[in-house]
Parts: sequence; structure tokens; C-alpha cells
Amino acid sequence: SKLACHDDWLGARVYLPDAEALTLDQLYLALDFLDTHSAAIEREVFFRTADLFNADVDLIFWDTTSVYFEVDDEDEHDQTRRGTTLPPLRKRGHNKERRDGDPQVVVGLALTRDGLPVRSWVFAGNTVDATTVAQVKADLRGWKLGRAIFVGDAGMDSEANRRELAKGLGHYILAMPVGKLKEVQEEVLARPGRFRVINDTLEVKEVVVGTGERRRRYMVCRNQAEAERQHQHREEILSALKAELARLDPDAPTHSKRACELVASGRYGRYLTRGPGGRLAINAETVRAAERMEGKYVLLTNDDTLTPEDVGLGYKSMMIIEACFRRMKTTGLRIRPVYHWTAHRIVSHVKLCVLALLIERAAELRTGETWRTVRLALDELKAVRYQVQGTTIVQSTRPTPEAAAILKKLKISPPSRLLAAEKAPPAAETT
Repeated sequence: SKLACHDDWLGARVYLPDAEALTLDQLYLALDFLDTHSAAIEREVFFRTADLFNADVDLIFWDTTSVYFEVDDEDEHDQTRRGTTLPPLRKRGHNKERRDGDPQVVVGLALTRDGLPVRSWVFAGNTVDATTVAQVKADLRGWKLGRAIFVGDAGMDSEANRRELAKGLGHYILAMPVGKLKEVQEEVLARPGRFRVINDTLEVKEVVVGTGERRRRYMVCRNQAEAERQHQHREEILSALKAELARLDPDAPTHSKRACELVASGRYGRYLTRGPGGRLAINAETVRAAERMEGKYVLLTNDDTLTPEDVGLGYKSMMIIEACFRRMKTTGLRIRPVYHWTAHRIVSHVKLCVLALLIERAAELRTGETWRTVRLALDELKAVRYQVQGTTIVQSTRPTPEAAAILKKLKISPPSRLLAAEKAPPAAETT
């Protein structure tokens, strides 16, 4: 972010004499330039990066997150920028960081399977995930990405989204909200068949429902290790729940305080039902349904050329977008909290952080190391200032073997040993 750059460049952390004259206001004004040319900049940067790394753009991963503001009130009025009306952005909505009281914006990010950002979007804070797909597809349509398959999580699934993604022979892989779809529960999960082992953490079974134009191709995916962990966890919950039910006084009212606490509990409530006489009992049907879902998730695709392995592994790569969101929030990118209040600068702030994320991912791909490893190695390069016979000298330390290897992979020349040399001004004469 701009504030982070200002603190580093003008503080004691970074030796960057060219930035000494820059003010924080000038960095903020640079956001206006980015806002004016953001579409062209994003497009050019992505395609140059894609060519440089021979990026695989057959899969486009899409997800959203929320970024909060430490203010009390939402935006109520439209804003005007260069003759364009911008709707209010800072709104309260479903916050993915459990800060439901703070106004927020929704940030959308499209990535390649290598984790290279394709493009970013900023939506109003009360935007529902499933309503973002149409705009994303429309904005990427002019980029001529070729055979790009849209990959989204369960929050993106809706009939309208599937129709939108399928337009123009578009292809998608979508996770299904299993608990909300009757077809998945009754026809997909109940369908017998063997799972095909893909690797240690993934097994896939294909299930086709319907015929002709109404044909739907599902992939039931299972992680056996996760299934065993979930089974063990549920057995511990049920054991503790049986002990709680045994401690209830049989002569107490059916709506006693403890009974109501159990029903309202996030840990136990889902497994409870009212038995004869209104007494609490374990819901055997719920337990069986949970056992059937152990370690499983369901995917839907409209691309018949993809093998079950391609679909399963393609969706598993979604974890990279979650890692990118965590990086933007918890590392030096400092995307939040946001202190801007005008809509165009909020959008530019997000896009600037995404461009910084692109630099990190490019460095990781070039070096084969994590950004943390790259940064720790390069942090060993220091600028040392000292005085010799009235001359102030700034000299760089010698790169460590690790730093030299990383610079070589990044095709960056090591800094000069002598960075600056200045004669101290003569002392003023006193009378």
C-alpha cells in the first residue's frame, strides 16, 4: 500500500535516495493516475507476465473476500469521477473476517492456476458472491484468453450463473452447495459406484444425471484422510452429547434451561431432535447424512473433454486463491484496513495491492522459493553509512550466497559496492 511504501522509503528501513523528495500526498495522487488507466495497465501487465512465464490460462479461478474500513457509517450517496457516477462502495454485508459491524467492500480476484492475478474487481460491501459472475465474464471477454475454464466455489453456484458461464460455449467447474440441492443429495451422493484414486488426498467418482440437453456431469470427490478425521471428530461429539443427555433430569420440563442450551449449541444442536414426550434425542437420520458426506465435496462441470482427474485437480487448485487473499491481508501488502473514502481511490488501492501480489508471485515462480524465503534472503543486503576523513560514505554489504543466487534467478544485478560519497560541509567559523 502507499502508506507502507512511504514508511519504508522515507524511514530507516530502505535506502532509496530517489524517493527522498516524495511526499505521501504525491503517492496518493499516483492512485488517480492508476484509476485513469487501470484497465489498460491491468491488461498489458497480465499479458506481458503471461508471455514471460508462459502462463497456463486454461483455468481461471474466481473468488471474493471482504476488506473492512474502520468507520462508523456506510456510504449513502453516489460519487462523480471524470463525469462517471460511482455507486456507494462502503456498505455493511456478510463479512468473511467476522467484522460484521464495520462497513466493507467486496474484492474479487481472478487467478491463473499458477497464482498469477488476471484481474481484480471491487464491489459494494453488500454484494452477494453469486451476483458477481456476469460482470467478471463480461470484463474478461475482450481479453481473448482462449479456452478458459471458470472455477468457482459453492458461493458462486446458481442457475443464473451457470447459464451466464455457459454462454458462447463457456466452460466451468463449480462446487455445489450440497446441503441446499435436493438433486445432489438424492441422486448424486446416493448413486453407487467406485471411486478412482487420483493421489493420496483425492479420489473421484463421476455421476451423470439426466439426458440430452438436461444432462449434468457431477464429480464426487473424497479425501479419505479427511473422512477419517471427520468421522473421529463426530464420534467424539456424539459421545459427549450422549453424556449431556444422560445428565438431564428426566423429571425436569422438556424446555429446561440446559435442554435449550443444547438445542442452540453450534456443536450439538444439529444432531438433536425431539423424541416421544418432547424429550431430546440424537437424530439418527442426521448422523447418517453426515456419515455419507465424510470427506466429500461435489463438483459440476459442463466440459465433456475434461477427465474426472482434470476436474478434481483443477478445483483443488482453488486453495491458491485463498492463500493469495491471506497474503494480501497479513503480509507487507497491507490491503486493510483501508483509510480512503472516495470510491475511485478505494478501487485503485485494491488494484495497487494486486499488482504488488503479482510481483511476489512472479518472484516465486522465477526462484522456486516462497516470497518469505526471498525476502529474508534479500533483507541481508544492507546499506552502511560511515565517515572517513570528513567524507560520508554509503556502501552496500556483499550479498550472501543465498541472496546472490536469488538475484541471479531474478536477473537482477547486485547493487554497487559504493552507493554514495559526500564531503562533509566545512564547519562554520565562530567569533
